[in-house]
Formats: sequence, structure tokens, C-alpha cells
Amino acid sequence: MFRILLVEDDPSLAVGISAGLRMAGFSVERVGSGARSHIAMGEKHFDLVLLDLGLPDQDGLEVLKTWRAREIVTPVLVVTARDSIEHRIEGLTSGADDYVIKPFDLGELIARVHALIRRATAVGMDTLQHGRLRFSLSTGAAWLDDEPVALSRRETVLLSVLLRQPQAVYSVDQLRAYLYGSDDCIESNALSVHIHHLRRKLGMQVIETVRGIGYRLGNLN
Repeated sequence: MFRILLVEDDPSLAVGISAGLRMAGFSVERVGSGARSHIAMGEKHFDLVLLDLGLPDQDGLEVLKTWRAREIVTPVLVVTARDSIEHRIEGLTSGADDYVIKPFDLGELIARVHALIRRATAVGMDTLQHGRLRFSLSTGAAWLDDEPVALSRRETVLLSVLLRQPQAVYSVDQLRAYLYGSDDCIESNALSVHIHHLRRKLGMQVIETVRGIGYRLGNLN
């Protein structure tokens, strides 16, 4: 499942966009300011950012320029009411990958999101290999010893997070954020259940427990 960061300070608009993206199969996390967007980008991986330019604390273009200066290459779709050709040119030259004017059709927005992710996936490596395990980033399909393995949606997200950075150690809070966003209404053992299921399907060594810290991808050779 692809993860999208929505940077939008209008709560009603953010709710509508988030609902549409989730219905289209995306995982969405929303922040309402430039400062919080910097924190989110520094802590987590996102496949695409939907960025409003009219943020309360910082102009969205400055946010974008900061990311590009830091060599963050995550695709960015700018969503804004600034509709002049000069504004569009400025957005694209600042590092935006696409530009959508408010008000917009939600279906068109989702189509543009799909197109940008397809483009980014085509440029990068879609299939990750880790020992006996293969995993497709675009479809979420997994194979162990070339045999397909059926994964739930949460298991797919968890496995994709670990595979993207196989040397990283993730805390419980970080993995819970990937799986559930800011939703606090989840069982305390929910992450442990997903880890147990992945170990049962892929082998006990697929996820390694780092005592006192969290989890990382294990050895599947």
C-alpha cells in the first residue's frame, strides 16, 4: 500500500481528500502546517505528498524548496488556489511534480496521484529481493521461495516498511504510526499480532526483535 502525506490546513477539505484517497486504496497521514510536515518527512517514508501552498506558518513553496535542498525526492503534487500561469511555473520550478488548482474534481486528483506514483515506481525498483523473499512495491504481492504468499493489508504495509530500509530499527510507536496513522483507538497488542502473522507466514526470522528498541527486518537467507 502506498503512503501519502497530505499537507492541508483546511480540516473539511482534508477530510474529503483523505476519504477519497483511502477509498482508492492509499494510506493517508494528514498534517496542517509546514512545521509538522517537516517532522513527518524526517521521521517516515511517504510515496507522495499532496502539498497545499497556503499554510498558516510557512508558504508551501518554501516547504517544497527546503525538501528539494535536502535532496528529498519524494513526488510532490501541489494543491492550491493560486491559478495564474506564473504561479504554476513557480511551483514547478521549485520542485513540484504536478500542480492542481482548487476547486478540483476528486476523481482527477486521484488519477494524478496514481500517475505520479506509477512514474516514480517506473523510475525506481518495483520488486525488492531479500534473501528468499520477493516483494512488489506497486502491487503488494509477496513470494517466498517463488511461491506466492497471501498477506493482509496491514501485513503488506508492515513488510513494505521494513523492506524499504532493511538496516533500520523501528520503534513500536513508529511502526504503529505507519499502520494506523494518528488513530488512537486500536488494541495495544495489534502490532504484535501482525508481526506474529508475518512470522508464521514467512518464517520466525523475517522480523527481528531488538530488545529495548523495537524491530527490524531479519535474515531470510
